[in-house]
Amino acid sequence: MDENQLVFGRNPVEELLLHDPDKVEKIYLRDNAGGGLGKIIALASENRIPLQRVPGKKLFELAGAVNDQGVVAQVSMVSYMELEDWLLQVSVATNPVVLVMDEIEDVSNFGAILRTAAAAGVQAVIVPKHRQAPVNATVFKTSAGTAGRIPIIRVTNTNQSLQKLKDAGFWVAGLDQHAETPLWKQNLILPLAVIVGSEGKGIRRKTLEHCDFTVSLPMANRVESLNASVSAALLCYEIVRQRQ
Repeated sequence: MDENQLVFGRNPVEELLLHDPDKVEKIYLRDNAGGGLGKIIALASENRIPLQRVPGKKLFELAGAVNDQGVVAQVSMVSYMELEDWLLQVSVATNPVVLVMDEIEDVSNFGAILRTAAAAGVQAVIVPKHRQAPVNATVFKTSAGTAGRIPIIRVTNTNQSLQKLKDAGFWVAGLDQHAETPLWKQNLILPLAVIVGSEGKGIRRKTLEHCDFTVSLPMANRVESLNASVSAALLCYEIVRQRQ
């Protein structure tokens, strides 16, 4: 396998989807591939795995000179945890912190956020299944090998997962540039799920509606926002500061 952990060929990809679909990040199909891919497409749809039609050149760039049979699957380099399983082993009485990524698509940002989360003692990171950077070799490199040291929970529906966290006793906070309360003026000594939005777009509106409160990082000199990983680092270490 190459650095992105790839599985290629119709039978291997189909077997992977049948027996270990949670490890599959994305499936690439050659745009002019003939029949025989129906089961793969159906299994991907059933497991809500993104499918992308691409030219044969793209498959060659991914997997090299192999008999890919028109299909390449990108596989995660870590094992994901189920939210329900994680909640069973966490006590809200200890004021745990979980970092929720709202569609962070840049792999370097993703890796840097994982590294910060691990260093700051965050108990888990939640990522969506769609429009989210995969845990690949670049993420591992940027995270300095810390990816996988804390649980990574992958969910199909971020908003439903936030509600489950609320039901379990968590407060949901959002880092939003339009919030009136500066980060350091908000009490963060709580069982906390903190949402970090995507590069450029921030937190999606529907997801913001699930927040119990939002906080901002004041900006000077007409700077609109900071890099997502920088914002996450400031957020994580303000939580650390308050708890010390």
